Amino acid sequence: MTQAHAGSLDESATDLLEGVLGWLADDYFRVELSGLENVPRTGPAFLIANHSGAWALDALVLHKVLLRELCRPVHMYASELIFRMQPLAAYARRHEVFCDDPTVGRERLEAGHLVTVFPEGIDGVGKPFSQRYRLRPFSPGFALTAVQTGVPVLPVAIVGAEEAYPKLGEIGSLARRFALPYFPVTTLLPLPVKWRISIGEPVSASVADGASFAVRSAAARRLCDEVRFTVQGMVDRDRARRTNPFW
Repeated sequence: MTQAHAGSLDESATDLLEGVLGWLADDYFRVELSGLENVPRTGPAFLIANHSGAWALDALVLHKVLLRELCRPVHMYASELIFRMQPLAAYARRHEVFCDDPTVGRERLEAGHLVTVFPEGIDGVGKPFSQRYRLRPFSPGFALTAVQTGVPVLPVAIVGAEEAYPKLGEIGSLARRFALPYFPVTTLLPLPVKWRISIGEPVSASVADGASFAVRSAAARRLCDEVRFTVQGMVDRDRARRTNPFW
């Protein structure tokens, strides 16, 4: 297969995935988005979201919705696993998803872009269904970058993804076979759960100019804890507002 032919296939697969994600967001999950006014129309910001659902579909749906509603690029920090799977890898390349940046997107933020991060990482999507919506500890990398750059941090709550792909168990042999952190026992297709995505007001991440490393580190730890607490509260609030996950 020629490089041009492979590129054409990647483009076609990515176009198909784009269409499927739009259909999932609008017709299948009926995503209800609130708080969009908190996202700056220009300039940088961190969007920090909870992570859930056995196959991490929430990242793709959130990215699709934000791209469409904001009409500006949204860079997403993701696991390197996404680059092992086609057409996800092609989608990631098209939208500049990144995974190997120890600064968690600092250059992108300094260039004025939006960056989305799921600080629970694999632990968020790997938790069992019995522990749904109980946020795992956040990796503090985003907070350190936020303190260093002073960009606003926007907490994001996603409710619905846990029930769409509930993680009911694991198959260790398949996880080892495909070099995955886990291989979930879940539904073959996502369940038609209604999703609610809420974007909260910005949390300040600035510290005084010339602050020492110790001061910045302490500020980053506080920011990390504050954002996690805020996202958990938003998730709990949105869960309490629904009477049935499917409506």
